[in-house]
Amino acid sequence: MKENKLETIIKLFENKEIRSLWDASKEKYFFSVVDVIKVLTDSPRPRKYWNALKTKLSTEGSELSQKVGQLKMKARDGKIRKTDTLDMEGLFRLIEAVPSPKAEPFKLWLARLGKERVDEVFDPEIVVNRAVEYYRYRGYSDKWIKARLGGIIDRKRLTDVWKEGGIKKDYEYAILTNEIYKTWSGMTAQEYKKYKNIRKENLRDNMTRVEIALTDLGEIATEELTKKQKPYGFLANKRIAKSGGDVAKTARINLEEKLGETIISKDNDLNYQYIEDHQRIINKEDN
Repeated sequence: MKENKLETIIKLFENKEIRSLWDASKEKYFFSVVDVIKVLTDSPRPRKYWNALKTKLSTEGSELSQKVGQLKMKARDGKIRKTDTLDMEGLFRLIEAVPSPKAEPFKLWLARLGKERVDEVFDPEIVVNRAVEYYRYRGYSDKWIKARLGGIIDRKRLTDVWKEGGIKKDYEYAILTNEIYKTWSGMTAQEYKKYKNIRKENLRDNMTRVEIALTDLGEIATEELTKKQKPYGFLANKRIAKSGGDVAKTARINLEEKLGETIISKDNDLNYQYIEDHQRIINKEDN
């Protein structure tokens, strides 16, 4: 199984202190630039090194310098100070910009990744095979994988009918999706992820079979109702999305009455857990 970006980053900074903050509203991690520079260069004055590099990048018109923001983080002396930060995409660009032997394996990995993307243009089946490999690597059964890929196709059909109904903006798709989730589960997608203690990870990849089935039912019902009623515009589509969620909600209530318990689960398929107080990840296997 080929490494993904996160696994490659983790190996590059293994056992090194890289301060990071999670922004739940943006669903992004932000990393301390000075800490990354220290790891990559072993410089005794990483802040001075970064200031010089930042000036150079700005002079060259690099987009990286425009992506740098400032967030408050705890310094070594325990005080909270503003520090330059980058999100994951910015972090990749920073690693590419620093002339460091430590970054070379990562740069080679990025080059291989670029070649793979070109290959996929000529043979799209490669994308599907990679997805299957990934899910098998994570321990999912072929039956689950088949259902998951089918759910992706169903989701695409739903977004296509929304597009025909005048939905164009990303945030509108997100709101309509949340309308379905909120109606049948009582939570938006973001609230659901927080309930399961996941962040960037895909919500459906961390659902039980029943949760996935109800999510699919809500979206399929919304698709069929949309095709039948042909709503146009955001508000009209939002009403239909709620109706589709109601179909899944009815199924959920009926099942829970027979089971005598809720089907909403806090379980996830992560092999690690997030510790909010320390902004770090601990392997579950170590506990």
